[in-house]
Amino acid sequence: MTNRSTPKAPLDALFAALEHSQRALLMLDYDGTLAPFRSDPSQARPYPGIPETIDAIVEAGGTRVVVISGRRASDIPALLGTRHALEVWGCHGWERLLPNGALTIEPVPKEARDALIAAGVSADPVQRLGARLERKPSSLALHWRDVPEERIARIRLAVEEQWASLCRSAPLVLMPFDGGLELRASGRSKAHAVESVLNESAADTPAAFLGDDVTDEDAFIALQGRALCVLVRSERRPSAASVWLRPPRELAAFLQRWQRAREMLPASTDRAS
Repeated sequence: MTNRSTPKAPLDALFAALEHSQRALLMLDYDGTLAPFRSDPSQARPYPGIPETIDAIVEAGGTRVVVISGRRASDIPALLGTRHALEVWGCHGWERLLPNGALTIEPVPKEARDALIAAGVSADPVQRLGARLERKPSSLALHWRDVPEERIARIRLAVEEQWASLCRSAPLVLMPFDGGLELRASGRSKAHAVESVLNESAADTPAAFLGDDVTDEDAFIALQGRALCVLVRSERRPSAASVWLRPPRELAAFLQRWQRAREMLPASTDRAS
């Protein structure tokens, strides 16, 4: 986990706090962070050992573990495969799944919903070029991972300007992601999710958010000065995150160090979760 690109000071400060704080908050993106990308998203399983370490963190006590993803919240538990049920925010903050199974889905404004339906119709033809259109309640995601570059250019030409024009007439935002383009209802984002979770925690709670994609940057920005922001990615890119880790080895080392820090809490400490 330690290399010349990863500053030690923020990490050391976080783990020192974890050894003494009754409560801690660990927020994790899924695709690209806990699991490598796959052309078939249903096959995006976590890196080896990651579910077991997350379970060990939960069992050590005192850490609230939250997954924050662009996927449907209900997709995460089976993919991640932890023994302990976790809190999951899905669809960039539009869905919230609690460990007890309670699922909250915020309604999308009708204007945005109608525009998403129109966008889906306009994008149907590009699936013949190899793109995959994923329909979610609050967004459309157009995936082109592993599609030849020449076809990607044609796919973008066919939909990007039309989707951008919809953003000018409906409450939608257009966001690139690693391997595609997403059109989603505005008003919710990963920033909304991480801020909501953080605001439910005590002000002095040690916290971190791990993400990989440009869709995680709004959360990194929202958490400046409030939580450690960690970019998990094989190659570094410009980011608001203060720490960079390469998966899977450095990611695993970070989570294992978190686990050890929580296990070092004095036995008399009230480890509220």
